[in-house]
Amino acid sequence: MNDERDLTLIIRSRFPIVAIETHEELRALALLERVARLEQHGLFVWCAADGMQRRDNPFAAAPGHYSVSSTQKEPYGKGPIADTLNIGGALKHIHATSFKGIYVLVDVHPYLEDPVHQRLLKSIAQDYDRNPRTLVLLGPSVTLPADLQRLTARFELKMPDLRAMRELIESESKNAIRFGSAGPNDDTDAVAVISQHLVGLCLEDARRLVRQCLTDDGCITPEDVPRVLKAKQASLGSDGSVVQVELGAARMSDVAGLAKLKRWLTQRRAAFIGDAQALGLDPPKGVLLLGVQGGGKSLAAKAVAGTWQLPLLRLDFGSLYDKWLGETERKLREALKFADTMAPCVLWMDEIEKGVAAGGASDGGESRRVLGTLLTWMAERKSKVFMVATANDIEHLPPELIRKGRFDEIFFVDLPDAETRAEIFKLHLMRRNLNAAKFDLAKLANASDGFSGAEIEQAIVSGLYEAHAQNTPLNTMHVLTEIVRTRPLSVVMAEKIDALRQWAAQRTVSAN
Repeated sequence: MNDERDLTLIIRSRFPIVAIETHEELRALALLERVARLEQHGLFVWCAADGMQRRDNPFAAAPGHYSVSSTQKEPYGKGPIADTLNIGGALKHIHATSFKGIYVLVDVHPYLEDPVHQRLLKSIAQDYDRNPRTLVLLGPSVTLPADLQRLTARFELKMPDLRAMRELIESESKNAIRFGSAGPNDDTDAVAVISQHLVGLCLEDARRLVRQCLTDDGCITPEDVPRVLKAKQASLGSDGSVVQVELGAARMSDVAGLAKLKRWLTQRRAAFIGDAQALGLDPPKGVLLLGVQGGGKSLAAKAVAGTWQLPLLRLDFGSLYDKWLGETERKLREALKFADTMAPCVLWMDEIEKGVAAGGASDGGESRRVLGTLLTWMAERKSKVFMVATANDIEHLPPELIRKGRFDEIFFVDLPDAETRAEIFKLHLMRRNLNAAKFDLAKLANASDGFSGAEIEQAIVSGLYEAHAQNTPLNTMHVLTEIVRTRPLSVVMAEKIDALRQWAAQRTVSAN
């Protein structure tokens, strides 16, 4: 999309007021200058510090300053226009003048609640057909009363795309090489990844980040990726509903079993990371991981992001719900918009059934409205956000969410078999710098039949405490003793787990 063309169309459509919400003030003013020149309009800019000044031609031929009582036809000369330092004076000036032009009010949002200012804005807008002057309200936030909204067109600056970010990195790299502060960028993969992560930022924020990367070690490297992601999240901000999860060294190799899920993800990585359309494929949307608590669903979500080298965002449904009507849905929309801006990324919705439970009569229909907002986003999103939802209780999942097409696939994560349990023991022992070869993994795997991955880990943790109390190194017997003492969830909640397995047998794909 072309910003200049779109804004010109709005001006030609004779909207009396145009609202531009942006932090890129200089970029917006430069765009307005181009449009004013194209349309042969005068451009005037007001701010609280300088009053109103002519922007398109600060050396206009007509001499002197202008006051509201003046009868000059061409009243604008060099410098600030008289009596316009105050916003009220500026609005009265615009209302009184017959000079056709675009009048930009910068950072006007603190003054929009004043009823006198609202009346002046409305009078200028209603007088447009007789005296065409376009008001542009420019600032980071422009909130208008209802009667002014109907007279206002909203315009949004387009964010730079992937191509623009690649050109930015190339340009900044050349400048750094020219001034001797950087060398050639040989790591094309790192440049490609960082280019993708810069998308969603305004050009100047992205430029500062690229310069920081180049200043640090003279080139773009994979070590710059976490810095860029952290800075991007801080720049975009979040209300706490979506948080970025620190991945550490999470990889699919850290997840025992789940062979079918791993193969499925491996096949789709290139389509998601690269250009799916060029490959003749539809980009993957996401998966639902259903299974027993502690089976490794959350670890799998982290491993997807770690393996694909993408940021992992976790949506916290608990922080979404608000007592005020409509606030919960608004927070969800903002959270999903934040995820879109952070793309490419993995969005993890842990225990999704708690946020969009079926029914919803007891909460006044709020969970149904949340579900509707989520389903709309899932169906319409174009951004590269790979959704990983995890669930433990199928009974509380609404049918609209689990029907075919919402997710690319629904995987069932069952309790690990003997081979997988042995692998889990090995991974947790190695994670604690213990030599797994000194343990009888087969014996431990057989003894822990019915244990989840989380329960296996806790058996090792408890065994370590017991070994520490005895002042001896951890051995197989310590862990076996803890296994015997434990009553796993498969025993405590046997009926529920059996019912879940029976439901999943014909309706889902086994992850292992």
